[in-house]
Amino acid sequence: MVGKLEITPVETAAERREFIEFQWEVYRDDPYWVPPLLSEREEFLDPQRHPFHQHAKVRYFVARRDGKIVGRIAGIVNYAHNQHWNDKVGFFGLYEVLQDREASDALLETVESFLRDEGMDTARGPASFSTNEEVGLLVDGWDGPPRALMTYNPRYYVDYIEGYGYTKAMDLLAYMVDLRKLHGLADGSLPPEQAPEINPKVFRVTRKVQERMNITVRPMNMRDFDAEAARFKEIYNAAWAKNWGFVPLTEAELEHEIGALKAFIDPHTIFFAEKNGRPVGAMLPLPDLNQPLLKAYPRPGVPEWWTIAKLLYWWKIRRSVTIIRAYAGGVIEEYRGRGVDAVLFMETLLGSLRRGYKWGEISWVLENNTPMRQTAINFGGKLYRTYRLYDKKV
Repeated sequence: MVGKLEITPVETAAERREFIEFQWEVYRDDPYWVPPLLSEREEFLDPQRHPFHQHAKVRYFVARRDGKIVGRIAGIVNYAHNQHWNDKVGFFGLYEVLQDREASDALLETVESFLRDEGMDTARGPASFSTNEEVGLLVDGWDGPPRALMTYNPRYYVDYIEGYGYTKAMDLLAYMVDLRKLHGLADGSLPPEQAPEINPKVFRVTRKVQERMNITVRPMNMRDFDAEAARFKEIYNAAWAKNWGFVPLTEAELEHEIGALKAFIDPHTIFFAEKNGRPVGAMLPLPDLNQPLLKAYPRPGVPEWWTIAKLLYWWKIRRSVTIIRAYAGGVIEEYRGRGVDAVLFMETLLGSLRRGYKWGEISWVLENNTPMRQTAINFGGKLYRTYRLYDKKV
């Protein structure tokens, strides 16, 4: 590439703004990229405003050629992750680069040096910032925009990262369910045994579980929102504790994430499974806000109030959200493998059908989570996208 390459740290609010706005350069001609709200990204990167930074050290870097940004990256030491797993894994994230392999190599080396100086022995990524946010590189399935809180990237990132010595640590899988074929389940016009692509065993299992185990399922109570959020956090942290890469949510992170999602969730699709009044499982799907967000298309130089007005138009008035994503949830260990997950999935499916969604994404699912992969298939899910986390010894 022509021009002198220089890697510089990002230290000021103005430099963070440059760091954020560089994404619009990378994806200038990509019809599938969903741009974020600039205010949301500014908060995310700000160590004084986002709670992840309370238990982590994050450093941002940009690559410049003759003063022009051609790439960016973040180096991340997540102390909560290393405490939970008793390891020395650091992370790279927020990775974006033009078609400039030299810049990519230099950015990755800069982060590796930072992680070594912090006592880490492994670099893992991309992760922005942890499994509680957006993680993984899209390596298969560039056939449309990403769903809410899922990642997206150019194809050449795969070659750049693997070419610098990174190898697969874990694949994260996404399944798509065609809900259009199942709407008769909600009103009873489609007999369960005739539901296309759903394993008939699912209906038998859900009935038996509820009858024999006295499992009840109830929708989320929005009038008791704070308490419901606390119940969900307890289930989520317990259910995911042993899953690869998981980091427990802190109280501050829960408050921040729930606060951010409260305006966008569809409470008619959120359910708790209970045993004698005790919550033992929960399912939190997310309507795909990326659909109206892509139509609103946030961008530098456009007042954000105008972008939000367009977002609300496409979301609330034109109701362009046709996809719902099975985003988070789980069953506590003592009730796992006993069909409670199927009961929750069934209620979420029926709730989504009643709300008129046409597609459902089940994501992401760890490739080594065989029971969850089978559940996705049992409910008619088709594997359609793969995301990857990479490791490299540093």
